[in-house]
Amino acid sequence: MAWDEWEQLKAQANERQSTHMRLNQLAPDGGGGGGGGGDLVVRQDDLGAVGHEAHILYEDLHAGADIAGAGAGKDGVGSTMQAAATLKSHAFATGSALETTVAIWTSQVKSVLQACAHISNHLDYSKKLHTEDDAKIGAVLSGRDGSAVSVSKLNEYFK
Repeated sequence: MAWDEWEQLKAQANERQSTHMRLNQLAPDGGGGGGGGGDLVVRQDDLGAVGHEAHILYEDLHAGADIAGAGAGKDGVGSTMQAAATLKSHAFATGSALETTVAIWTSQVKSVLQACAHISNHLDYSKKLHTEDDAKIGAVLSGRDGSAVSVSKLNEYFK
C-alpha cells in the first residue's frame, strides 16, 4: 500500500469518526451514537468457559440420548429398535413408525453432538490463537516503560 493511499484512508476514517454503530445496547447517555472510550477486551476465561460447557453438553448428550442403542442386546440393537422390529413382525404399523422416529431422533442427536463439538473445538482454538496473538503483539508494541500499549492509545495515533 502506497503512503498516499494510507493517508487517504486515514482521512476517510476521520471523516466517518462522527458516525458510530451501536449493537444490542443503548448508548451511555441514553441517546444514539457516541460510545465510551474503553479498550476492546476478550477474556480468555470466557471463551474457555463456553467451550467447556459445550464439551459437557456433548458428553451428557452422548451418554444419555442414544435411544437407538439403549438397552442393547448381544446383537448391538437397542431395546427401542428391538420393540420396533417385534411390532413390525406382527404387522403393527406402529413398528415402522417407531423405527422411523428412532432414526430421525438419532440423526438429530448426531447433529446436535456435531454442533457442540464444533463450538467446543472452535472456542478452544480461538482461546489458544488469541493468547498467541496477544503475546506477539505485546512483544512488538510496548510503551516506554515496557507495558502493553492500549487500544485507546493506539487509536490516538490515527487521529
